[in-house]
Amino acid sequence: MSSSGGEFMVTMRRKEVVAAMLPMQKHWLPLSNLDLLLPPIDVAVFFCYKKPRGSASGGDDFTFGSMVRVLKEAMAQALVPYYAFAGEILSNSLGEAELLCNNRGVDFLDAYADVKLQDLNLYNPDESIEGKLVPTRKHGVLSVQVTELKCGGIVVACTFDHRIADAYSTNMFLVSWAEMAQSKPLSVIPSFRRSLLNPRHPGSYAPSLDHMYVPISALPPPKVPQPGADPLISRLYYVTAEKLSLLQTLATSKSSSYKRTKLESLSAFLWKIVAKSAHMENANQKICKMSVVVDGRKRLSSGDEDMTTAMASYFGNVLSFPFGEKIVNDLKEKPLSWVGDEVHDFLEAAMTKEHFLGLIDWVEAHRPEPATLNMCCSGNSDGPGFMVSSGQRFPVTKVDFGWGRPALGSYHFPWGEEVGYVMPMPSPTVDGDWVVYMHLLKAQIELIETEAADIFSPLTADRLNLLNAD
Repeated sequence: MSSSGGEFMVTMRRKEVVAAMLPMQKHWLPLSNLDLLLPPIDVAVFFCYKKPRGSASGGDDFTFGSMVRVLKEAMAQALVPYYAFAGEILSNSLGEAELLCNNRGVDFLDAYADVKLQDLNLYNPDESIEGKLVPTRKHGVLSVQVTELKCGGIVVACTFDHRIADAYSTNMFLVSWAEMAQSKPLSVIPSFRRSLLNPRHPGSYAPSLDHMYVPISALPPPKVPQPGADPLISRLYYVTAEKLSLLQTLATSKSSSYKRTKLESLSAFLWKIVAKSAHMENANQKICKMSVVVDGRKRLSSGDEDMTTAMASYFGNVLSFPFGEKIVNDLKEKPLSWVGDEVHDFLEAAMTKEHFLGLIDWVEAHRPEPATLNMCCSGNSDGPGFMVSSGQRFPVTKVDFGWGRPALGSYHFPWGEEVGYVMPMPSPTVDGDWVVYMHLLKAQIELIETEAADIFSPLTADRLNLLNAD
């Protein structure tokens, strides 16, 4: 089967199902209350590798066939402890998603792309990655595609169901898969101890959670797509440590006792630009929303040593999505330090153990009815909105299957919601620099490239030392 588009063709050569190498007792694994907050959306992640120079043992050079064999054998080993990725999601009698751990296995595709790594248009993943180098998940929880490139380099890509794993969990799996490939002991054994996220009895939660999440039954009717509406597009940018430090300085007010974080500063900067892109009447009344994803593992541990250890290996979703909403004109006209303070304030409220315990209790109080994030609701906002997720723990340099570190690793998440999505990740080449994935409205991307071209450089082969990679 062949598929073409853009400037190169991808040929699918083989499809297999890779299951865990050891038999397992078939069983059901309930989703936690925090898993149930996630809609049925897929997330992709991909890694680009230069042509290997030779095997670590000094034997024959790696061939594509030998690399695929290593990946499949290591996958079969990794799926023993990470059995959730080899299962299937079904609905229980209440209509809630539940995981059947039956070792159904992972769809594993082997492909060839008629393009050199240095010629991949990484800046525009809609053209080079989407539908070509990342697989579409059709069955099970996880799908994998390994693509041989014309230069001898390869791309390893995964697509997974977000209801089963957040980025932290997926990162754990990716590192373990690479460790298995190199016959190393696993640095982390995943835990599926759902009791860590049990609701309290009686439950208790802050009224603010009724504003953060909305039961599906309370949603307004979906908006009818307008002809010629601005599309959401994906782009990859490179941001240097120097530029991030500059944003930190500008986003930190004189009254603040310490510097805003790099993530807070980047988020504040983008919030200003997205607000500025909103050409609308009554901008002194319209609202622009931004959410920043918070991982609750450390918040729930709250200094408890046993809980810290347990949560560090917990596999599943432990996320909250606090958001701020400000008048468009205020975001446009006030200094970046003011916006930085606003970001810090709404984030701080979600950085506590009580916030996450309350979120678990909120879901329990509304089950089995599903809920969704308020800011993603169609018709719920009359201004623009987007979400920022931190990929700073993305283990780019650790996903080495034996033929070297990736030249690039990135999440790819054109998630289908009406609001945009931004994911900064560490540069694989320079410590402190970032690669930033953006999925925003075309007009917002154009404004970022006009007003912040000195900060966001299109990701190129040159930035990743890929020129003459073959």
